[in-house]
Amino acid sequence: MENGGRKRWGFQGNEELDKAASITIRGVLNKVMSNLNPQDHRPVIPLGHGDPSAFSCFRTTPVAEDAIVDALRSRKFNSYAPTVGILPARRAIAEHLSHDLPYKLSPDDIFLTIGCVQAIELIIKVLARPGANILLPRPGYPFYEAHAAANHLEFRHFDLLPEKGWEVDLEGVKALADENTVAMVIINPGNPCGNIFTHEHLKKVAETARMLGILVISDEVYAHLAFGGNPYVSMGAFGSITPVITLGSISKRWIVPGWRLGWLVTNDPNGILHKSGVVESIVSSLNISSDPATFIQGAVPQIIEKTTDDFYSKIISILRETADTCFDRIEDIPCMTCPQKPEGSMFVMVKLNLSLLEDIENDMDFCMKLSKEESVIVLPGFAVGMKNWLRITFAIEPPSLEDGLGRIKAFYQRHAKKQ
Repeated sequence: MENGGRKRWGFQGNEELDKAASITIRGVLNKVMSNLNPQDHRPVIPLGHGDPSAFSCFRTTPVAEDAIVDALRSRKFNSYAPTVGILPARRAIAEHLSHDLPYKLSPDDIFLTIGCVQAIELIIKVLARPGANILLPRPGYPFYEAHAAANHLEFRHFDLLPEKGWEVDLEGVKALADENTVAMVIINPGNPCGNIFTHEHLKKVAETARMLGILVISDEVYAHLAFGGNPYVSMGAFGSITPVITLGSISKRWIVPGWRLGWLVTNDPNGILHKSGVVESIVSSLNISSDPATFIQGAVPQIIEKTTDDFYSKIISILRETADTCFDRIEDIPCMTCPQKPEGSMFVMVKLNLSLLEDIENDMDFCMKLSKEESVIVLPGFAVGMKNWLRITFAIEPPSLEDGLGRIKAFYQRHAKKQ
């Protein structure tokens, strides 16, 4: 017998953690990519994830690159950072975000995190308590479900309504909430829907949350990536109606997801989050977790202060062009329907009509066969809560987007039911 005859070990894997992480975007995409045909020598077209940094047209501004170099060479940022983040970075972020608000944020309202994902993990952990529940959007971003499950926080889903531009079903929210509900989550600009909530709708969200006695967590990682009819409005603008926690990062607007610098912000002019102990718990949680790299924090003021409007405008212009292309090409594929032209973020939700296809069982089957036959990677909708839908990213260089959507049309033509 191995290891000195020991029959039983006192350790084993965490099955609940495995279950909580069973459906993640990365995991589902990895499975889809595993079905690529190695004999197909065409370039793989990645329409499944929101990281366009590999494409030259989406390169970050040299201002950001120079800021990192300057921070490193200054030798001022080689030490541990304070738990909540270094003051210059928090001050710069507070000033930057205050431009979108009717009041000024303080550096004390800003908590730096390792990307937006750690901000999600942080607020879920803070709110989790026995018997509590949280309301999450469907479709949405599955990291919320994963972290809620891992922290034994019950989650309930409210619908986003495609026929109303993916607005929140507020009546559904009211029906789901009870005395144990702690918060609701919105994502604006929308992932995976590509929508932008209007000022009027966000105000209704805040009023609903106030009536229910819950806070709003607004995931604004795609802040300002808006290029349609509705301007971007931060949920923090309604912090005087109900407490709001906004989450963000430099990942998307600056196209640097690998730099892993995010933030959690308390938008709470009435001080309710302080009185309830939420702020204290945020600090306590950060005291027992890792921090973003100090030199990245050190670069933040320069990144924010010196990035020009030309850079932002260029990114928006490319996204507008590729969103238009994506929408127009999808309309030309009979088995796919897009309920609304994307107005923001980097994604669009597309409904599959399986009745028009032969030998395709569901959205995952569609994506697996598309991967094998056309070397195009698309995310099946079940991963974001919508079975037999697809999430497609248009944040990709225009020629590759045209090629990928052309291959999807060829895939449809090959699998279309014969009349």
